[in-house]
Amino acid sequence: MKKNLWVILLAVGCLFISSCASKKALESCQTENRELTKSYQETKEALAASKARVTSLEEQLAGSKRAYESLQKALDKSLTNASQNNVSIEKLVDQINESNQYIRHLVEVKSKSDSLNMVLTNNLTRSLSREELKEVDVQVLKGVVYISLADNMLYKSGSYEISDRAAATLSKIAKIITDYRDYDVLIEGNTDDVPISRENIRNNWDLSCLRASSVVQALQNQYGVDPKRLTAGGRGEYNPLAPNNTEAGKLRNRRTQIIITPKLDQFMELIDKAPEN
Repeated sequence: MKKNLWVILLAVGCLFISSCASKKALESCQTENRELTKSYQETKEALAASKARVTSLEEQLAGSKRAYESLQKALDKSLTNASQNNVSIEKLVDQINESNQYIRHLVEVKSKSDSLNMVLTNNLTRSLSREELKEVDVQVLKGVVYISLADNMLYKSGSYEISDRAAATLSKIAKIITDYRDYDVLIEGNTDDVPISRENIRNNWDLSCLRASSVVQALQNQYGVDPKRLTAGGRGEYNPLAPNNTEAGKLRNRRTQIIITPKLDQFMELIDKAPEN
């Protein structure tokens, strides 16, 4: 009997020791998992900023190449005109210098715009939380900043009304828009190709426009963005990012884009300053 009792006590002790060891191993794994998750998110944020910087640098390089090609064409044309019309060397040099000055001006303006876009993108990316970055995509393409928002975060289900959980994200975007006053803002709604059947909404054209209008009015009425800078538009189902034959594709296509661009009058001023040939 005593022998059996010792055996039982020994077994219970072993189980207790094993349980403690397992608990410590579990806690260690949980700590390691949290550290890896934090490291992954920080790496993701750094990668997003790096991609934006690379895109901007590539665009600057392409712009410089185009400027050089334009200069070469202007030079070739001037030499041809000089040969055909006996234009004086002095006048030819003046034309070339004027063209060079204009090209340098264009390059400077574009570089300034690219730099502002980089700062804007980095500031916005840093202001968003890790959870928000999962549903907000920020990109710079050809000098334009695109902020793409998932519809399941932005709107109530099957509706064009702004959801409560979108408020924090929109407030951060509104602050960036307000800080950069030299930019215009286009809000563009997009849908998948599934027909909608709701009272007072005829089709996906209506839905995309109504959703864009909801964002515009939220930026104006709740966050104080100047309405003169805002434009609302809808593209329905006709601007997809992915095929609509899968749920993942439909999810990508159901989005609202906030597109931030330099004001059109800035480009018109450049056109007005173009030299005469």
